[in-house]
Amino acid sequence: MTISLRFLLIPTNSKLSLNLLKIMCAQYLSQTRMCRICMTQSSDDGKQTLPPLPAEQFRPLQSVFRRRLLSGFGAASLLAVGANFGGLTTFVLGFSPEIARSLKLDALYPVRGYSRYIDTNEGFEFIYPEDWLGDQTLLYRAAGKAERSLDPPPLGGGGGRRKNVNEPAVAFGPPGSTGELNVSVIVSPVHIDFSIEAFGGAKEVGEAIIRTITTTSGKRTDVKGTLIRSSLREDSVRKVKYYELEFGVESSAFRRHNVAVCCARKGRLFTLNAQAPESAWPQFQSQLYTIANSFSLV
Repeated sequence: MTISLRFLLIPTNSKLSLNLLKIMCAQYLSQTRMCRICMTQSSDDGKQTLPPLPAEQFRPLQSVFRRRLLSGFGAASLLAVGANFGGLTTFVLGFSPEIARSLKLDALYPVRGYSRYIDTNEGFEFIYPEDWLGDQTLLYRAAGKAERSLDPPPLGGGGGRRKNVNEPAVAFGPPGSTGELNVSVIVSPVHIDFSIEAFGGAKEVGEAIIRTITTTSGKRTDVKGTLIRSSLREDSVRKVKYYELEFGVESSAFRRHNVAVCCARKGRLFTLNAQAPESAWPQFQSQLYTIANSFSLV
């Protein structure tokens, strides 16, 4: 390191000035020597080396910071997906709706506009439009039954109200509707040997149901039913036959379009019915077909 000094022009015959100059040079050399000591390190072999730069000192922390950044980003992504933040999960699952539905993920997050309802007690499931709501009357009634089940039984052993077999196990409909547009499932006890096949094929089953509807309509005698379409869908794995029926029911007071699915298993008859006013059928036709095609036993 080269040291250059700029000397002041002073008279050479001034002892005071020479002494002052010597003091200034000594201070400068002392400061330079201290700077060298602070800026250098001595190695084992006696050689002096410069300390590492700040970027080199903090380079080992870069990988730690990078790992923490990636793990934090991954955790935040999982949280956003799990909470369906901003509809992120629904959007992602929409790219592969078949896989999402086969994994029953639509029971947690809507997939392509539909949510899944699974009744593990009765043993059935189906999908419905994500903006439809559960029937509040049935929900309150179910809550009341659950509350009563916690009470001790009456001392006489009686007093239990018989369950209405014609009461839906579940029902959904759009918010603010009058009940004319909805989907419901009724589970009725039948003989253990009961078989829908005893009525014949899909057409015969449909005609039998139409006769039942028109003859059990209460005080109304002007109710008429028309079978529009009937088909059979089989599940070879669970060995269940689903009879899918489309029919219309009308009277002087209403006109309804229905899509129903019937099946039986182990002494229980399952009936899903999705209906809409005839005037609204063109608008909701696709949704009701989707609901009916998704109904299955679990």
